[in-house]
Amino acid sequence: MKFNRIIVIVTDSVGAGGAPDAERFGDKGADTYGHIDANVPLSLPNLRRMGLGKVANIHPEDTDVVGSYGLMEEISMGKDTTSGHWEFMGNPVKNPFPTFEKAFPQDLLDAFTEKTGYGYIGNEIASGTEIIERLGPEHFKTGKPIVYTSADSVFQIAAHNDVIPLEELYRICDVTRREVCVGPYEVGRVIARPFIGEQGNFVRTGDRRDYSRLPKRKMVFSYLSEAGYAVVGVGKIGDIYAHIGLTESYHTANNHEDMVALREQLAAHRKDKGLLMANFVDFDSMYGHRRDVKGYAACLESFDGELGPLMAELQDDELLIITADHGNDPTWHGTDHTRERVPVLAYSPAFSESVDLGIRKTYADLGKTIMDNFDLTGLQFGTSFLTELR
Repeated sequence: MKFNRIIVIVTDSVGAGGAPDAERFGDKGADTYGHIDANVPLSLPNLRRMGLGKVANIHPEDTDVVGSYGLMEEISMGKDTTSGHWEFMGNPVKNPFPTFEKAFPQDLLDAFTEKTGYGYIGNEIASGTEIIERLGPEHFKTGKPIVYTSADSVFQIAAHNDVIPLEELYRICDVTRREVCVGPYEVGRVIARPFIGEQGNFVRTGDRRDYSRLPKRKMVFSYLSEAGYAVVGVGKIGDIYAHIGLTESYHTANNHEDMVALREQLAAHRKDKGLLMANFVDFDSMYGHRRDVKGYAACLESFDGELGPLMAELQDDELLIITADHGNDPTWHGTDHTRERVPVLAYSPAFSESVDLGIRKTYADLGKTIMDNFDLTGLQFGTSFLTELR
């Protein structure tokens, strides 16, 4: 069974627990789907139709499963967005990206000041919404960007649009990516965090931009585009992969915009053969890190509601795959991602039966399946499950 187009949706951070190495990350027992459902029983009829109830620890329901389903385990030495996405496309991260337990070292910040022409305020591990509220007034007084990090390998730079215009913030981040966060400080991502509003009501905008480090191994996108196939990214996919190998990229601000762009691209380019991939970030950024169980549950149900029309629009020569890049259990301690297995759910109207894909030993099985579908070779990691789909 081969398909003209594969659509991949990454439900950012929606893990399914049970990672065999969770203990080494301090996450033994974490289970994003399971713990949300235990607190707020989830109504997810479309995800259940794709097989979610077969692989996630959610309450049982009688559902006709039309998709094929399994779980994937991560072999990268991290539980961050970049590690997960790169492994999808055949590039596991064996050496973890650098993180900073308390703050950035002074020599890194000296380089930031020298290369960008700006000083800074902040320099701490912080929640993005909390730090802009707390340091926003000082930011207005000094004109200095707010820099901070998290448990992830990130260098985040926040600025109010009225203090540092958006394009200037992007320039600062680009310089930081290319000239500051290098060598031992080559973090996974430099992130622009623009915000608006007034003190007491500062709000981050949808103009976030991620600047990823450059991969050292060729990934699926490049193989596809070099062979003449379309590779279209929606949401932060372009940023995560440093726009390497993409033929088109569409920035979005939230899950709803992701789905709108996804369906528009699917309808407008039906004759294009290749890959259409989207990252739905709200689960992670709005609810997982903020440990908002009810909000996370509502976000999942909203996504499921929009998934139904997408599934109905698929044609026999199109394959939809839904997965996640890591966990972010909103009932867990702290605010970090959690090490978990992730679902891999596949559906096409051409399927004649539902298949258990088992536990896949690397996220790279996804990339290998895409390569196999388009008769391409070159990936070192992964095992295709294409021949298992019926």
